[in-house]
Amino acid sequence: MRVVRMITHIKPVACASSRERSASWPYRTLLLIAVALLQGCGLVYDAVTTIHPLSRDELSSICTRGRLRVGISVEPFRPFIFPAMYTDEGIRVTGLDIELIREVADTLTVHCGRPTPIVPTLHVTRFPDLFIKMNEGQLDLFVSSVSGTVPGTRPTGLWFSAPYFRDDGIAAIVQKPEIAERIRTQFRKQNGQWDTLAAVQEGFAGLTVAVQKGRSAHLYAQANLKQARLVVCDSLPAAIETKDPKIDVILAKHAIIEYVTKRVWQGWHPLTRIDGTPVILTRDDLSIVTSEEHRHLQWFLNNLLFRLEESGRLKQMRTRWIEAEYAPTRRATTEGLPLEVTQVPDHYDQGQCRLAEEP
Repeated sequence: MRVVRMITHIKPVACASSRERSASWPYRTLLLIAVALLQGCGLVYDAVTTIHPLSRDELSSICTRGRLRVGISVEPFRPFIFPAMYTDEGIRVTGLDIELIREVADTLTVHCGRPTPIVPTLHVTRFPDLFIKMNEGQLDLFVSSVSGTVPGTRPTGLWFSAPYFRDDGIAAIVQKPEIAERIRTQFRKQNGQWDTLAAVQEGFAGLTVAVQKGRSAHLYAQANLKQARLVVCDSLPAAIETKDPKIDVILAKHAIIEYVTKRVWQGWHPLTRIDGTPVILTRDDLSIVTSEEHRHLQWFLNNLLFRLEESGRLKQMRTRWIEAEYAPTRRATTEGLPLEVTQVPDHYDQGQCRLAEEP
């Protein structure tokens, strides 16, 4: 606006004062060019906006290119993101987060009034790199069961939507019954006056606790489990498969733990209290992430999530992915989104684990 204001204060030649008529020749030349462009005594606003059009907002840009650039983590987080699957339709990825991405793209198609659908294109990358790519402008948004409520999970420059998955939390799984008994012993000492943090801190002291790098469980462990031996892994499957160091406890989101211990990692069991209820270390809602500057997209996402919640659609999505019995391969075939062949090898490389560096 400063440029427009400066130029619009230039008076037309026909109205020029005596001082202006005696101006130096470069100034007169500038006035003559302005007159030629505007063909009369008018404002130069139209000329300025023709030469330097106002920036398009991010929603208009998505509508114009017909693509929604979505980041997802290369590491699978069943049931939010499953490993890539080979189907008759090609390589597909599916899960609750993928269904949510489809909802966003379908609603954008209606918003844009396009004759052809907005296509969600997946950018598959390591979880910590999602934040970097967003800040570099390579993504419109990312969805990978990302927490927006745990301290330290909101980097500068990024915005987290209203939750699409509420009342989840960080939980733990163990293999050995004696590890679970250590925690229950700590709860018994409290005589029913639950203090989960105190019980976990005492029960985990000296144990080897694995977390995935950059996830909310990692931040929780760094802040609260000073007496545990912390191991940082590139993925949850890496924590399961590593032999050195030997893992006693794995921390992750409760919904993920519930799914994988029933259907995938049946040798591991959720950590429970004396009464059999899950030990939830802290609450952990899940959000969609976009740039802090993308106000139009932020309102679009929050309004969409509100409608999905209000209509019961989000509840239906959570039920069909978290609680229902289904074949992931069949769902990948019928409703999954495609991945590039070049991305699949990385998708199956679940990385390694290493001891956390001392603070």
